[in-house]
Amino acid sequence: MAYVMISPNTLTISRIVLTVLFIMFISGEGFFPKLMGAIIFFIASFTDFYDGYIAKKHNMISDFGKLMDPIADKFLMLSAFLIFVKMGLVTVLAFLVIFGREVFITIMRINAKSKGKVLAAEKLGKYKTASQVIAAGVILIYVVFSETTGFKNWSELSVHYWMEIIEYLILVAVTLTLVSGVSYFLNNRRVIGV
Repeated sequence: MAYVMISPNTLTISRIVLTVLFIMFISGEGFFPKLMGAIIFFIASFTDFYDGYIAKKHNMISDFGKLMDPIADKFLMLSAFLIFVKMGLVTVLAFLVIFGREVFITIMRINAKSKGKVLAAEKLGKYKTASQVIAAGVILIYVVFSETTGFKNWSELSVHYWMEIIEYLILVAVTLTLVSGVSYFLNNRRVIGV
């Protein structure tokens, strides 16, 4: 049986498609759409890890990947957190911090690209992404559970603990988002002529 390897760029593009599907399902009413949305999110998040793994292992790193991989990540995460804001599970301030950082870094990358330079992702940025994925994952698990018939039997204390865990994870994600954004700017400001 022949081994077929999916290219990193194909996985990056697939993550954008999966994000659209995630938005469609997670915005639906009921248990099944929420469950499908959560599953699609986890699959999309896995492609982020896997495309980077393939690119490095098989030396398939490209300028397209360096530019589009982070953009695909941002599309997924910003879509998720915006939906969480609408659900009342994430504050507007937390979303604005994440949104502002991602837009700022994207503008930096586009500016560098216009000068013939490519700004690759940093390790701290990977930690930031991991923290956002973990926070979003826990929120999605809560959202799926909240659609089950047994959720009505949850005690107020149980719901309170879930909310505390979510708030803590969001705090970690927002902190890493800010720190990684500042670090990225300082490390690349000369490249973009600032």
